[in-house]
Amino acid sequence: MRRVYYSLYGRLLDKELLLRSYKKVRRAGGAAGIDGQTLAQFGERLDDNLLQLLNELKTKQYRALPVKRVEIPKADGGVRLLGIPSVRDRVVQQAVNELLTPIFEEQFHPSSFGYRPNRSCHDAISKATMFIRRYGLKHVVDMDLSKCFDRLDHELIIQQVKKRVTDSSVLELIRQFLQSGVMIDGKLASTDIGSPQGGVISPLLANIYLDAFDQAMRDRGHRIVRYADDILILCRSAKGAQRALEVATKLLEQDLKLQVNGEKTHLTQSWRGVNFLGVVIYSHYTKIQPKKLSLFKQKVKAMTKRNSGRPLASVIKQLNPLLRGFAQYFRIADTKSTFNELAQWVRRRLRSIQLKLWKKPKRLHRRLKQLGYKPPFESIPVPIILAITNKMAAPKPI
Repeated sequence: MRRVYYSLYGRLLDKELLLRSYKKVRRAGGAAGIDGQTLAQFGERLDDNLLQLLNELKTKQYRALPVKRVEIPKADGGVRLLGIPSVRDRVVQQAVNELLTPIFEEQFHPSSFGYRPNRSCHDAISKATMFIRRYGLKHVVDMDLSKCFDRLDHELIIQQVKKRVTDSSVLELIRQFLQSGVMIDGKLASTDIGSPQGGVISPLLANIYLDAFDQAMRDRGHRIVRYADDILILCRSAKGAQRALEVATKLLEQDLKLQVNGEKTHLTQSWRGVNFLGVVIYSHYTKIQPKKLSLFKQKVKAMTKRNSGRPLASVIKQLNPLLRGFAQYFRIADTKSTFNELAQWVRRRLRSIQLKLWKKPKRLHRRLKQLGYKPPFESIPVPIILAITNKMAAPKPI
């Protein structure tokens, strides 16, 4: 029997907790909310702002502001709708998040990995790989939820939270976060459903919400791996996978009022490849998803245009974080040959930039002077010029 917390609000009335929460919000960064106050501006009068928040919480005068609607372009051409709370609301959300996380962490399904402390995409991929290769669960249900965050039912969220936390003041704060509304083109729209992507507490609330699905699937004997709203169900047979899909669809759509994306949800087998979190897991090896490779190459091409006129050192400085991030994330896949090919391709693009730069007269003349040649440069043999522009070892003058 898990502990139920009847009195939690008092722990929120702690300036040190609010200060720690502000520091986490500041590290996360982000734009101003509808009040226009930036993180830097909030920090300029930090002590006063935290004391004001503390007083509002103590007197129950705190009210969450509506979130600001922001559209983020997606790789597929669509947009992701974010709701950006004000800085002060993000601080309070973070403080509530600090209180609730350890309570719910002890109950979450071990195969849930998204937005949880000390868990990562790599952990989720490793768990799915283990189920496929060690347990022989080679028939997989790959489920996709349509606009999961936007469809979370507020009453179901509160019901799930109340199983562990019954403090009415904490529950009221959560309701405020959910129902504060959203400003769209200067007009206030109500938020009767969903939890805004961009809210500090939204990932935790989504995990609390979907934990009901995780536990129900475990009770029925199904092996799952879930990272936020990316769900794999791993089975021994095609029939078992079909049954699991039917059970999962019923739980998600009827019980949790979510929508399964029928176009993207499908049954697959490990020998055909299981797409998950940017990789394709096969029975004996793991590859990078082709679309992730393509997106990476597009970014590299944009940074390494020959006609940009930028110094090579500047291009490399901008490129390095992208290369490191890509290599760090996809090291979990079998990438030796892929990384070698990419490295050669990147080098070719960088050489082409250098070649373009060498062919500019001023730069070429500077290089010739470094090698000991003196004007007029028109008298220098063409093979020597070609050697320099192609970064070959050019002979020095005798």
